[in-house]
Amino acid sequence: MTLIAALVGWLAAGRIAAESALLGGGIATLASFAMVAVAFRRAAAASPARLLGAFFGGEALKLVVVVALFVVVLRWLHPAPIALLATYGATFVVYWLALGLALPAQAMPRSLRGAQG
Repeated sequence: MTLIAALVGWLAAGRIAAESALLGGGIATLASFAMVAVAFRRAAAASPARLLGAFFGGEALKLVVVVALFVVVLRWLHPAPIALLATYGATFVVYWLALGLALPAQAMPRSLRGAQG
């Protein structure tokens, strides 16, 4: 998504828009990697309570990373704000679409799949 948005930004508005789109997608990606690093570490799988705590900790870290990276980018790199924010938001639309399309097939027990009607 980030690369597509950067290409569209470059074609539509030039180099600064493309770089801004890369920064917006990069912020979303780095924040998600930080969340995954905390939520899926091995110690978290020891119990359901620890797993839930790891997910909450991962989400908290993700929020901190997003805020910190936006402050750094907006203060020192002076991007095109629309390209930055649009690409950041677009990455989450893609995450949610992928999650929504993948979960229904996996979440429903096999015995109920034929009874959907």
